[in-house]
Amino acid sequence: MADLSSQDLTARYYELEPHHHPEGASTGLGFWVYLMSDCLMFAVLFAAYAVLGNAYAAGPGPKDLFDLNLVAINTGLLLVSSITFGFGMLGAYRGDQGATLRWLGVTLVFGLSFLGVEIYEFAHLIHEGAGPWRSAFLSSFFALVGTHGLHVAFGCLWLVVLAVQIKARGLVPANLRRLACLSMFWHFLDVVWIGVFTFVYLIKMI
Repeated sequence: MADLSSQDLTARYYELEPHHHPEGASTGLGFWVYLMSDCLMFAVLFAAYAVLGNAYAAGPGPKDLFDLNLVAINTGLLLVSSITFGFGMLGAYRGDQGATLRWLGVTLVFGLSFLGVEIYEFAHLIHEGAGPWRSAFLSSFFALVGTHGLHVAFGCLWLVVLAVQIKARGLVPANLRRLACLSMFWHFLDVVWIGVFTFVYLIKMI
């Protein structure tokens, strides 16, 4: 067998040695990949609504069903929740655990209020006989808006779990990373909702 050169031996040594990465180095990248996959899913739902949004099957349309004032209130709730989350992040960066938890609590109240209004809207539509089975328009509407609502519900659950972790362990680096990921997720939901409000409600009511 031929003798290995010093370069070969060095290369083999580094292959055998474990690779050291800073703790949490891949968290941000991995979460961005997840958000991009979520973008694709919502893009498909928006496309489905664009195709099916005028298929009323001789049933009620947006002007017959949507209460734009109620939707505007719900939009305000979600947008303000993004601001309060930002205040929570500022508190976390200052190392102020109490302020962080308080602002997360306020954000949770706004998030749950948004969900409450959305559930009321869905229940009202179904009571009026405008459920997702009534037409392709309503099927695509419930799929798009309902998927966003499920994301908000998951975000609220995540917020509670994270608040418990911060209360138990403080603003350690791991919790700060989790808080940053949740912040990206929450703001992403705001951006998606602006698209929903504009494309699903506002344009259809004009």
